[in-house]
Order: sequence, then structure tokens, then C-alpha cells
Amino acid sequence: MQPTLPSKRWLLRGFALLSVLALLSPAGVAAVADRSTEHADLKRGTVTSPANGSTVVSAQGFHFEGRGSTKKPARLVGVGERGETDWVYNGSKRGATWFYDVDPLPNGNLLVTSTRPGKTLVYELDPETKERVWEEEFDLKDTHDVARLSEDELVVANMREWDAENETSDDRIFVYNRTTDEITWEWYFKDHYPASTDGGMKEDWSHVNDVDVIDEHRLLLSPRNFDQAIIVNRTTGEIEARLGEDGDHETLYEQHNPDYLESENGTPTILVADSENDRVVEYAREDGEWVRTWEVGGPGQLNWPRDADRLPNGNTLITDTLNHRVIEVTPEGRIVWEYYATWGPYDAERVEHGPESNGPTIRDQGASGTYEISGSAGLRPGTGDDLPFAVRVEATFSETSLEGPMVEFARTWSHATPWIRPTWMSGWDFAFAVLGLLVALGWAGAEIVYQRRRIADGMRTVVARVT
Repeated sequence: MQPTLPSKRWLLRGFALLSVLALLSPAGVAAVADRSTEHADLKRGTVTSPANGSTVVSAQGFHFEGRGSTKKPARLVGVGERGETDWVYNGSKRGATWFYDVDPLPNGNLLVTSTRPGKTLVYELDPETKERVWEEEFDLKDTHDVARLSEDELVVANMREWDAENETSDDRIFVYNRTTDEITWEWYFKDHYPASTDGGMKEDWSHVNDVDVIDEHRLLLSPRNFDQAIIVNRTTGEIEARLGEDGDHETLYEQHNPDYLESENGTPTILVADSENDRVVEYAREDGEWVRTWEVGGPGQLNWPRDADRLPNGNTLITDTLNHRVIEVTPEGRIVWEYYATWGPYDAERVEHGPESNGPTIRDQGASGTYEISGSAGLRPGTGDDLPFAVRVEATFSETSLEGPMVEFARTWSHATPWIRPTWMSGWDFAFAVLGLLVALGWAGAEIVYQRRRIADGMRTVVARVT
């Protein structure tokens, strides 16, 4: 006997209900199983040998429309040589929405760059007492880096300085004297780049996310949206060297935190977290050209790295942001030290060795080449469980007409969802939950259409009988 039309409809409803429950159940199980304590997401990973000093990690934290998340706070974390959590400074409880760059100072304190809506707060923090020695507040939006130029001077990477009235970007680098409360030097990107760069001036034009002091005269800058790192001479105001160019994603793709090194023979070298390419690279300057001498990582191994420092032992300390971890790797890519720190670590420094790279170049170590990352503990949180989704999508649609849009969707998904999903969900839990909600919405829409049709048919029947 064939099922009647109402029976078929109830079968479809039952199938839809079971589908929604099946898709939502992983998230439900994860929620019930979540027993996280305040610092349960700070964990040691692989540690095959003690680190050469303590490490400080700035975890950016999460916020939406100015409100932070108690489970994704902005934090500074002190980590011991064997990966143990030594101390935690919760910035979300002290007015910081984001934490960005953190620099160890010679006296053992930390120079901290943090922000809240419309403000940038820079201060010297004593990690022992958790007290601020001094602080400066700027009316600047979302500054990522402030470096110490001298005892009295700070150099500020001022991004998103938008002149709405004239529709002009005033993104700049400036030097501020804390003693005199004066800006003593300024350098504007609009004076050195065409207005058409990165598709034209806008509120977030250069996105200059880093400024490092090379020496008395030179600064290393990172205009992220221009896909390049540049060396600026403060005396002449000119750009002395430029690694990468706007739109050249083969060289750099929206990089973060480049560091300047010199080889034993004086060759200028730049080590940089090539963020959107999910790798760390090193370039040496030869005969006026930049030559890539080292590449480590790639999609599926790193996920949006935003800092890389060369240590005195020749290893590299990498902040692997969307894998929510910091790793120390050998020149061949083997992890020897790993620490998980949600949410979205931005910067990590080996405290005893200062704020920037101070180790040998890859060429001086005789290790030039391309290497994969190996040896991770793969703990949760921080396994990068969104990346396999992106990698599988790319493999599935490779060499088809859908490859371009599907790969772009997978990349967007893997970079966006970690910032919006609950901490107790894995990437796949979240994907199933979203799909379950879409099925539920589709089902609800179909039911609304069906019921409206039933009502309309009923009304027509009543009218027909009356007439």
C-alpha cells in the first residue's frame, strides 16, 4: 500500500526533525561535556626540551560591538621554560578589549599595547606585581604596535586614521615624547603611496600593524594591506628598501610583525609571518633583490601566523594565531616547544632575549629551504580543526569550475568562524550546528508556505460552498 499524501508529509517532517537533531547533537554533547575552568584553555603542548627562557604571550581576545567574552578574554600570559602557566593578566577586567604587541624591556617589565573602542592604551607593566608603572592613552583607533624609541620616546604605528570629511587616509607613523607631551616626528603613507594602492583610500587603508626600531635612523614598518614590509629612514623620510608590493601575494600576503636581521657578512635579512599564506618566510637582500631563503608551514600546518622571532639558539618562535598556540621550531620545522593560549594569540616574546629577533639568519645556519611543520601535540583547543575543512574543500573541488569560489569560501570560513563560535565547540561541531539551523529554518519556511496554502485552499472552499 502506497502512503497517502498526509503520511508522506509526516514522513518528511520526521526526516527533517531527525536531521536537525543529528546535526545539532555534536554541539549539544560538547556543551554538556564542557567543564572548563578559568584557565583550562592554557595548556602545554609538545615540549621536547626546556625553552631558553620564559615566554610572554599576548592573547588578543574576542569582542563583538565593543563587548568582550568572558571565555575569550584579552590576556597576557607568562609561560615557564617547560610550558607551565606561570601567571595570567586578564586585560578584559582592566579595560582592555584587545591585546596586541608586547615588548620585554631591559628592566624586566613589559611594554604593552592594548585598545578599547576608539582608544589606544600603552603602558609599562610590572609582571610581578601586575601594576602599571606608567601609562599613556591616545585617541587612536585599534593601534597594533607601539615601540620604545628611547627612555622618553615612543614610536606609534597609527592605522585607521581616516579623515571622513575629506575622504583621505592620514595613516602615519609618529614619535611621541612622554616628557614633553609632544609629537616630534611624523611620516604619512599618503605622501609615499599612490591613492589607488590597495584599491583606493578607505578607513582601513594601510593597516600598518608593526613598527620596529632598526637603529638610530631606520624603522621597519608593516603596512599589511599593501602586502609589503618597508624600511624608512627617519632622517631623510625616504623608503630605503621594500620587500613585496601591493597585490604580489607570492612574496607576501597581508603579513604581520616583520623582523630585521643581518647575516654574518652583513646581508640585510627580513623574517616575517606571511599571514594569509599561512607560512613564515625569510628573505635575504642580494644585488638589490630579495631572495627567499626559508619557508616553513603552509595551509594545514599554520593558520594565520602573526609573529615570528629568531631566537639566539637558531630556532624560531611562531605565534600561530588561529591554531591558538605558540610554537618554537627548528630550522627544519620540527616543534620543540609548544603552548596553547586562546583566544587568538597575537604576539609572543622570549622575555630574556628582548623584543625582536636576535638570532642567526637561516643562511648562517646552512638551512635554507622549504620545510613542513612537524611534532605538534595537537591538543584542543588549538588544533586548527577548521583548516582540515578548508583543505578538504580545496581537494574536493580541485580542477573544477567551482574550485575558485569554493576555496575562497573555505578560506573565509576557516578565518572567520574561530572568532564567532563558542569556545566549547570544535570547528566541525560549529559547522554541523550551522547546517542544522539552516535545515530547521528551511523546514520552518516550508511549513509556513504549506500552512498558508492550506488556509487559502480552505477559504476558497468555504467561498465556493457559500456561492
